[in-house]
Amino acid sequence: MRQATTLFSGLLLALLGAGAAAAATAEPTQEPQGHFLRPTTLVGKIVDYELSYTHAPDREVIFPDSTAEFKPFEYVGKTFYPTRTRGGQSLDRSVYHLRTFALDSVQSLSLPVTLLQGNDTLTVRSTTATVRLQRTAAATATGAEAPVLRQNTTPLPVPTQFNYPYWLAGAGLLGLLLVSLFLGFRRHLRKRYQRYRLRKNHVYFLAQYARHIERFTLSRSLTNMERAITLWKNYLTGLEDNTISSLTTREIVAHYENDHDVKTALHITDRVIYGNQFSEEEAETDMAFELLRNFAERRYDLVAASLRA
Repeated sequence: MRQATTLFSGLLLALLGAGAAAAATAEPTQEPQGHFLRPTTLVGKIVDYELSYTHAPDREVIFPDSTAEFKPFEYVGKTFYPTRTRGGQSLDRSVYHLRTFALDSVQSLSLPVTLLQGNDTLTVRSTTATVRLQRTAAATATGAEAPVLRQNTTPLPVPTQFNYPYWLAGAGLLGLLLVSLFLGFRRHLRKRYQRYRLRKNHVYFLAQYARHIERFTLSRSLTNMERAITLWKNYLTGLEDNTISSLTTREIVAHYENDHDVKTALHITDRVIYGNQFSEEEAETDMAFELLRNFAERRYDLVAASLRA
């Protein structure tokens, strides 16, 4: 009987020892340590919180990330450090950058650390760390009246800013209006511009034609007469979009259906230029120049009337 009791006691002690060993293996030997690197902070100012955990080298440890619960603080960032192993112990350490907008005088924080054990996980919270909120306004005694606020309604100068949306909208409406006007009056504007160019070219032709005639009258040079006739042909070519500048006298007369003024004037100028038959009287050559100028003006009037129609 005594031997059986001794055997049962030994088995019980062995089971208790195995359970204690398993419990020692399951439970961490040291809780994670958390503390603020500064004892005080201001509202909205970043304060650093350091979390460290010393454990066995073969233990898998996971520190909280940005999705963890940091209340009453807000997560801003994190600085982690590589695991350091010395003397059979490993040290994991991270610094969290936090800020608070709570108004409690003393604010505390405790973060969880996750331990991986095979297919199971174990969450261990760190020691509670506190930080004191530093107030910038002077505290008033309990029951004391609130300080009197000073009123200041003096307007402050505000720099003028360029209103880009309104100006862009106005520029867009103006551009749309201009495009509409252009599309609506495009034909009228095109004809107006053509009449302007027609009148400008005609005035230029008359001025240059008169200059060649004047030079011919003074010098009696055939070169000036040839220049006057060439100018007349080129002007009619551009005015009526034809090719009389490259036609002979007979072809030009036929083109204008034997017009009396053209036929008479060109026969006189051909006799002078190609036959070198100068008349003692200047009236004949002057008449030729006059007939050609009158014909050019009549053709100009026809083209201008067609544009006004």
